[in-house]
Order: sequence, then structure tokens, then C-alpha cells
Amino acid sequence: MTNNNIVWHEPSINIDSRWKSNGYKSSVLWFTGLSASGKSTIAHALDKYLHEQGMHSYVLDGDNVRHGLNKDLDLSPASRKENIRRIGEVSKLFVDAGLLVITAFIAPYREDRRQIRDLLGKEQFIEVFIKCSINECERRDPKGLYKKAKKGEIKEFTGVSAPYEEPENPEIILETDKFSKDECVKQILNYLVENKYVSASAINQNNNP
Repeated sequence: MTNNNIVWHEPSINIDSRWKSNGYKSSVLWFTGLSASGKSTIAHALDKYLHEQGMHSYVLDGDNVRHGLNKDLDLSPASRKENIRRIGEVSKLFVDAGLLVITAFIAPYREDRRQIRDLLGKEQFIEVFIKCSINECERRDPKGLYKKAKKGEIKEFTGVSAPYEEPENPEIILETDKFSKDECVKQILNYLVENKYVSASAINQNNNP
């Protein structure tokens, strides 16, 4: 339903102005992958590194968001879709504010991720596939979720009783069962420099993760 009394107000400071002021392009690094694949671990390591370089970044973590903004949503397909839609809208606001946003969500459906890409635009959405075999994810299983899912204690669990649709053409693929956390962070930084989101001088080569 559209409310005709609601009008979009253009900001007085546009995103191009923020890019020039910050010295880097704000964007969303959209991490997607199975539970226990390493999304949150790498997201927070990258966030820490960017902060140490004087850049403004923020992690939107799946569990944290479900404690507040999305605590009314369950794990049904409809709720998963709404979960991702809301995060996309929040991410867009953060990007407009000039931040490098790092999201760490399973985001299992290609269509939902495509809609967020369309919302943000080509320059501001970087899909990062956190690729890890389900066997390795189960081996790690820090929360014991796979065990609970296989016992039927958790319904609609991605990779066990609910599908995960791998990205078809992600900008970055991080194989976390083959590379260390620091190596994965370096791969992301290399992408950001090579594609002119940040300058090489902004990444302190003597202080790489």
C-alpha cells in the first residue's frame, strides 16, 4: 500500500560528496554462505582492519540484527525474505551515510540477493561468497546448530532442511576451508584496491592483516 502523503526528501549532501570527503567509495560487502562458513569471523576481522586504517565501516551481523530490528521474524521462507529486504534497506542508508558496510547473513536465496543488488546499484553492491564445504561447517559447528537441525530441534535450517542457493557470479569467492582468516581479508582488500573502492595508499601495506 502506498501512502501518497509520504514524500522522499533528497539529502543535502549526496553520496559523491561523501566519497570525495572520505577518500573511498562507500558500498556493501554482502557476505553470503552457510552457517559456520566464517562470515562473521571474516566480517569482523575486515571491519577491525578498515577501522585501524581510519575508514568508517560497520558490520551488520545476522544474529545481532535478529536480536533487535528483525526479532519478530522466524526462519520461514517468507520471514527470511523479509529479513534480507530490511537489511538491504538499512545497508542502503549506511552507504548513503558514507560507510563501508559488511553484512554477514546466510541470505540463502539468489532472488533476494539480486533484489538487494538492484536496490543498491552496480557500484555499491559487492557479493562475497563465503564458500565452505558443509562437512567443514558441520565440523566447526560452534553453536551446535547442525546437530540440533539433524535431530529435528531446529526447523527450516539452511543446508539441512532448507535450501542454500550458491551465488552464480559473485564479485569475490573466499574459500574459508582452504585459506586463513587473514588471507581472506587480504583477498577482499585486493579487490577493493583493484576496483578503485579504496586507494592503494589508504591500505597500509606494512600493517596488512
